[in-house]
Amino acid sequence: MKLEVEVVSRETVQPFSPTPDQLRSYQLSFLDQLMASIYNPWVIFYPGICDTEANIIKTSDQLKQSISKTLTYFYPLAGRITSDELFVDCNDEGIPFLQARVKCSLSDVIKNPVPSELNKLLPFDLYEDVGEFPMGIQFNIFECGGIGIGLCITHKIVDALSFFTVVNMWAAIARGDEKLVSPQFGSASLFPPRDLSGYKTVIPKPKDKLISKRFVFSASKIEEIRGNYSSLENQTRPTRVEALSAFIWSRFVAATEVKSRPDSFCFITHMVNLRTRIDPPLPEYSIGNFCSHAITIPPIDENGEICHNLVTQIRDSIQEFDKEFVKKFQDGYNRIDYMKEITTGYKEIIYLSFTSLCRFPIYETDFGWGRPIWAGSAARTIKNLVVFMDTVDGKGIEAWVYLKDEDMAKFESDEEILASIAPKSFKD
Repeated sequence: MKLEVEVVSRETVQPFSPTPDQLRSYQLSFLDQLMASIYNPWVIFYPGICDTEANIIKTSDQLKQSISKTLTYFYPLAGRITSDELFVDCNDEGIPFLQARVKCSLSDVIKNPVPSELNKLLPFDLYEDVGEFPMGIQFNIFECGGIGIGLCITHKIVDALSFFTVVNMWAAIARGDEKLVSPQFGSASLFPPRDLSGYKTVIPKPKDKLISKRFVFSASKIEEIRGNYSSLENQTRPTRVEALSAFIWSRFVAATEVKSRPDSFCFITHMVNLRTRIDPPLPEYSIGNFCSHAITIPPIDENGEICHNLVTQIRDSIQEFDKEFVKKFQDGYNRIDYMKEITTGYKEIIYLSFTSLCRFPIYETDFGWGRPIWAGSAARTIKNLVVFMDTVDGKGIEAWVYLKDEDMAKFESDEEILASIAPKSFKD
C-alpha cells in the first residue's frame, strides 16, 4: 500500500562525550576505499510502543539519549568523510534524527511490505543522498501506536555485520545493559589504503527503472531445493544460501532467456566475510568493511535451466577465500580490477550479486520493548542484487531481489518461482 509519511521534526544528535583528539582523524582502509558510496537501509518494527503522546515523548527521548551514547563508541559515524575519501573527520558534528507520523496502521505495512514504500521510512533519499552524513535515523510512529525505526549507515565505513553491531549496541544501551563490548577499529592497519586516483565510488542513478520485490521461501521449500541440488550434483547437501542462490540464478537466466544471448558473459558474486578468514581471525565486533566478492562463472546449459555443478562452483569460489587469499587483499589486490578484466570484450554482462544476512543478529535488537515484530530493507539503487535474510521465525528465508523493470516482470512470473514462494503473511 502507498504510505503517507509526514516528517514532524528534525534535529541533530551528537556524541554524548567528545571524541579524544588522538581519534579525531579516522583512516579508511583499502577495502573501505573500494566500497561504493551508498547507504545500507534498514527498518525495524515494534508494535504498541507509542500508544499515547506521553509514550511518544518518552520513546523519542530514550532513542536520542541512547544513540548519543552509542556514537561515543562509534565516533566515525558522527563525523564527516573527507572529499578524498581517505579519512573520516571525527568532528562530532552528529547525525540527523527525524521524527515522522505514518497515516496507517503498522499491520497494514508488514502484512505485505512494498520495498519502495519502505524508503519513505528512511532518513535519506537513497537515490539522491550519497553520503554527506555517515548515519541517519528516522523515528516513525504509526496510528496504532506501533513504531518503525528507519536507519541508514554508509557502506564506506561499515559493512553489514558492522551495521548490526552498531544497531545492537544502541539497543543494549537503550535497555540499560551494562555488559557492553567495545567495538574494535583500526582496519586500515590490516588493509592499508592505496592510491586509487580516478576510481569512482559514487554509483550513478540507474538509467533503467529498477523494481524491488520480496520473495519468501518457506523452510520446507528450501529443503526441497537443497535436496534437488544434492541429487543433481551428487554431493553433500548444500547450505540454504548455496542452494537458493543456484535456484534463483537458474530461474533468472531461464526467465530472461540468457541462452539466446551468445555475446554475453555471465557471473555470480557472493559477499564473503573476511573476519574469520584472516590470520589471526578478527572478532565480530571489528568495525569496517571486512568483506569482498567471491566470483563464480556459471555454465549455462543448452536449455538455460538448472546449471550443472553450480552449487559446487559457488562453494569452491567462496572457499577460495583462505588466509593466503586474504593476504593478497592486504597487499593491495583489487577485486574490482579483476572483475573488469574478466568481462572485457563482451557486448553484454549478465550477473547477479548475492549478499546473505542469514544468521545475522537482526531480531536481537531489543531496546527494552522486546524483539521486533519484523525488520526489513528497502528499494535499493543497485540492480541485479539479491539480499537474503531470515524470516521472523528463523526457519525460512526472505529474498529481496532488485532487477530492472523488464527482467523483474519475467522473473516474478516464472512458474518455478511462483511455485516456490510462500504466502507473505505476518502475525499482527
